[in-house]
Amino acid sequence: MMEHYYSKQPQTESNRQQFETKIRNMPITFITDRGVFSKGDIDFGSRSLIESFILPEVPGDLLDMGCGYGPIGITLAKCFSDRHVTMVDVNERAVQLAKENAQKNGVQATVFQSDRFEKVEGTFAAILTNPPIRAGKQVVHSIFREAHGHLVKGGDLWVVIQKKQGAPSALKYLEELYDDVTTVKRNKGYYIFQAKKL
Repeated sequence: MMEHYYSKQPQTESNRQQFETKIRNMPITFITDRGVFSKGDIDFGSRSLIESFILPEVPGDLLDMGCGYGPIGITLAKCFSDRHVTMVDVNERAVQLAKENAQKNGVQATVFQSDRFEKVEGTFAAILTNPPIRAGKQVVHSIFREAHGHLVKGGDLWVVIQKKQGAPSALKYLEELYDDVTTVKRNKGYYIFQAKKL
């Protein structure tokens, strides 16, 4: 079976590398590796999501669902140090990198391996995800569905998804689940959705 970035235990030979970038006007450094999503740089979708995100007014922690090596969660932890950030991913190599990158960038975050919300407890003011499109619509929609139960009242699910990878159907499904869904941004075929639980 072909290996993907959502494999639990990547067998691809490790070849770690490091890159520096700037996002939300902050310099940030990441260690990446083979077998994780977008290892060469922060992908355009995640970068758009990070830059579009607005902190909810309700109190509570933040969750990065499908964190990869940590660009979304770590950037938010640096921006909003008064909010605790949890980062989870099914890929054990990505989780290890996210832990190292949190430490490298001087942020406190909870990072652990979980198949979607399997091991996630509690509720959050915001959940952000660049969902694993290649894992299939069933997996992506389960993230949208399960996120609802892990949001506080007034909390938001933030999603980035490409039009050609199912943004219209994702929007329709989000509107079935959430009380208020807004298209925050469209950029080069990427859509940023904010789905609020009222």
